[in-house]
Amino acid sequence: MAVYSTLAAVDLGSNSFHLQVARAVGDQIYPLDSLREPIRLGAGLNREKRLDEESQQRALDCLKRFGERLRGFDRHAVRAVGTNTLRVAKNSAAFLKQAQAALGFPIEVVAGREEARLIYLGVSHSLPVSVDKRLVVDIGGGSTEFIIGRAFKPLRLDSTYMGCVSYSRKYFDDGRITKGAMKRAELAARNELQTLTAGFARGNWQEAYGSSGTARALAEILQLNGFSDGAITADGLEMLRAAMIRAGNIEVLDLKGLKSDRRPVIAGGLAIMSAVLAELGIESMGVAGGAMRQGILYDLLGRTQHHDMRDVTVSQFMQRYHVDSRQARRVAALAVDLFALFTQADESPDDTAPQYLAWAAKLHEIGISVAYSGYHRHSAYIVQNADMPGFSKMEQAQLSMLLLGHRRTLRKLFAGGETAIDWRMVMALRLAALMLRNRADIERPPIVAKAGNRSLRLDIDRDWLARNPLTVTALEEEVEEWNATDYRLDIRTLREPENAPEAQAA
Repeated sequence: MAVYSTLAAVDLGSNSFHLQVARAVGDQIYPLDSLREPIRLGAGLNREKRLDEESQQRALDCLKRFGERLRGFDRHAVRAVGTNTLRVAKNSAAFLKQAQAALGFPIEVVAGREEARLIYLGVSHSLPVSVDKRLVVDIGGGSTEFIIGRAFKPLRLDSTYMGCVSYSRKYFDDGRITKGAMKRAELAARNELQTLTAGFARGNWQEAYGSSGTARALAEILQLNGFSDGAITADGLEMLRAAMIRAGNIEVLDLKGLKSDRRPVIAGGLAIMSAVLAELGIESMGVAGGAMRQGILYDLLGRTQHHDMRDVTVSQFMQRYHVDSRQARRVAALAVDLFALFTQADESPDDTAPQYLAWAAKLHEIGISVAYSGYHRHSAYIVQNADMPGFSKMEQAQLSMLLLGHRRTLRKLFAGGETAIDWRMVMALRLAALMLRNRADIERPPIVAKAGNRSLRLDIDRDWLARNPLTVTALEEEVEEWNATDYRLDIRTLREPENAPEAQAA
């Protein structure tokens, strides 16, 4: 991948959308421009977990403006990430198609723990280097992430389904702030925290920091109103809580530092933060300058400088599931070469496909650790559902499809018609695994390929085929398997005798 001097991150949060543009110099990121719009996408989720038209339109209008700022950027220099609301919305897929068209760049939806990793990456680069373990709490619009890390490395990650938008809608939807409503919101948050208290409570870390909008807004309000010296403390939150209950309604709440775009969600954020301090035993919490968008930039910088977290994750999975690494790398090398052969006539080749194909090849046998029978299904399930740092949910889904389709029947893979995976990637992985079945280095045969829209014709060296009769049988079965789908595979040298006129002419 090329090295880019200017990078951009788009954070599609449940409360606000952010665009950060930065200059990359060595291993450092220097901000150049930033945009923020309070979209409150999470407020558009109805009871059926579907985004309403109004919230979608707000989001699309914002993304068009972001797209104008990003005009001229290379697609590899921009990373757009969606979070909790886009994880849970049932009509997320349809909305994302429109959103990507508006922005002009692909949008990834990441899992909660991947969101937490990106948050910590951003926060850790904004704090002084320290050997102490740090707790980072990020209260977003629809979820709250918890991370314990040291220096730039996260050690423990978790994510909960509670955020300032969702809690404000649930407990303070009419704008009224009562003691009872605040108590119910705090108890609900404390209950949500029970499963992670043991791992994140005081004693597991030495310093605590809040990140993103809710933490910064609370810290500023506490300081400007004399409730604290700038840190977030339990006493300060209690004074803020009392002031809000006295006001009785969010619309008449008169507090220094309370901005208009934060007003509708501040009550839910306060309830969650109060519960966090109480449950985790936090006496004082600082506020970090970094957030997920900075983490996205540093992660993107790593990808462009060949320090891709996804490569690290794949290597870790190979170790965890006791993969035969030599065989995995053999299959990866052959699959990538075959794919290059199949796509040599493409006018605009997908330069990311070989990377995904190599990852899939390195992971295709992880399911054997579960059971050999149907191991491709186990491999696909693990990749689809595991926490894989660096990968988005869509990337995991694509890898899962490749693993599911790398052997046995293809009918289920292509049953729905078009898929998110290039069929030539599936074919390259299947043929590589088939030809390397004896799990040893082989003399590669000369192969000539001619690809059509939904078909591929191969000429494989006849002498090589004659020396490998087991592979010939497997290739014949592979041709039948592909021809039972909407795609066609033709291996001419399997069906035409050597002394046929066409063969002699060739």
